[in-house]
Amino acid sequence: MSLISQALAAGGTIGVPQPTGMKITDIGVLISRVISVAFIVAGILTFAFLVMGGIEWLTSGGDKGKTETARNRITAAVVGLAIVAASWALMKLIAYFFGVDVFEGNINIPKPY
Repeated sequence: MSLISQALAAGGTIGVPQPTGMKITDIGVLISRVISVAFIVAGILTFAFLVMGGIEWLTSGGDKGKTETARNRITAAVVGLAIVAASWALMKLIAYFFGVDVFEGNINIPKPY
């Protein structure tokens, strides 16, 4: 008798018990928290790059090359901030139309238990 036929003959259902000792048991909550942390890190990095670009600009001493480098750094930080803001707005738009608010953690993914 093959293994598959033995399993079919045994009948019943196979279940996966809920894990114990875990603070996050829902993948939707995990995804929500990871995205929220990513937005916070993006904001902190934007601020850091703006400050670094400003310091580079102030310490350039009139050197065209250093001033251009500082300007490029500030421009990249502002473009990055615009991308993060656009992705935030897109997620809010998705939440409005489809009811899947990533920031609130109500992503319904089927659980095995």
